[in-house]
Amino acid sequence: MKTIKFPEVSQWSVLSKRPSLTESEVNKTVSSILQDVLNEGDVALLELTETLDKCKLSNLQVSRKEFLAAKNKISQKLKTAIQTAFNNIEKFHLSQREVPQRIETTKGVFCWRKSIPIERVGLYIPGGLAPLFSTLLMLGIPAKIAGCKSIAICTPPNKKGDIDPAILYVASLLGIDEIYKVGGAQAIASLAYGTKTIQKVNKIFGPGNQFVTKAKEIVSSEGTAIDMPAGASEVLIIADEEANPEFIAADLLSQAEHGIDSQVVFVTDNINIINCVKHNISKQLLTLPRRDIITKALESTLFILFKSIEECFAFSNQYAPEHLIIALESYEKYVDMITNAGSVFLGQYACESAGDYASGTNHTLPTNAHAKSYSGVSLDSFMKKITFQTITIEGIQNLGPTIEILAEAEKLIAHKNAVTIRLNTINNEK
Repeated sequence: MKTIKFPEVSQWSVLSKRPSLTESEVNKTVSSILQDVLNEGDVALLELTETLDKCKLSNLQVSRKEFLAAKNKISQKLKTAIQTAFNNIEKFHLSQREVPQRIETTKGVFCWRKSIPIERVGLYIPGGLAPLFSTLLMLGIPAKIAGCKSIAICTPPNKKGDIDPAILYVASLLGIDEIYKVGGAQAIASLAYGTKTIQKVNKIFGPGNQFVTKAKEIVSSEGTAIDMPAGASEVLIIADEEANPEFIAADLLSQAEHGIDSQVVFVTDNINIINCVKHNISKQLLTLPRRDIITKALESTLFILFKSIEECFAFSNQYAPEHLIIALESYEKYVDMITNAGSVFLGQYACESAGDYASGTNHTLPTNAHAKSYSGVSLDSFMKKITFQTITIEGIQNLGPTIEILAEAEKLIAHKNAVTIRLNTINNEK
């Protein structure tokens, strides 16, 4: 854990850089995997699963029997918690539905926009270090609300060839029965290119490690849409001397346990709270089962002391965190300063874990400063927008002359003629 005091603005870009593997190493590995799946389909998927996941499979798709068995493998307590999260996430995403508005832009000219669901989508659900059934809730619920006709799920199996029962239970709740035991970059390849078993999709969703993120980036450049670049998880916390250091330490640790490449950043204008937070991290770490992973992630943790809270916000906007926690009692006065963040948590009790699981907002968010230009997943992510227009005789008479002038100015006479012919026909019929 590094503490940096009063960094100059010129240093901020360096401090905002995320830890990562070398670009050439990731590119080479992922490109090879994508090519193998493109050329060999299911055969490559089975071989890669055996090599990378240490699991020998005979079938890629989860069977009906496995779905039924999963229901009895999780407790009623967990089922109830999942249902509560389901209800909140559904409620929040249902509120995002849009009612089409028919606008008369000129007398007789009517325009509107309609949301159409993407026909077939692929959901990648991480399942290596932790089977993230919560991600299936976050992706599956808006996909269902949107009305996507076909939904495929890819998630890595364990060494026994099984999928975590909570993932299968959530899939059953959603009414999704198309799940494949495929993880990593090879899963992205299967969804993008298609194989004998897995039909290609129109858009791929879901977070993952650097290899998954790179695979999504590559297939996106080849024509398959993706939700966003979503790699290793991250959090930035802004606090002052009045914040609870125990809460802050817990939030930093909860983020660090995602994986060794997670990054946690704490910024403040008070050195005492930095020391208190570090003390609480050391104390809480001893009680956590994933402390080896957390300890590795904490090696790149940054504690940054700034001259003011306003400067903390300025740095945060440059960093553009996936998760931003504002641990300030007076957070309302600072909200308008936030311009770049995936999801924001306001006040002492809005822990990031709430957004990760059950408050209702989506936890599939842009990382690695992509929050400067990307939004998190929402209902709109599963939709495409189509514009419509209709023009009456009165409308073309009113707007037609304007179109003729504009088209002629651009020397596109055929465009002008498409209007002129209509106007002449109307005049001749009078």
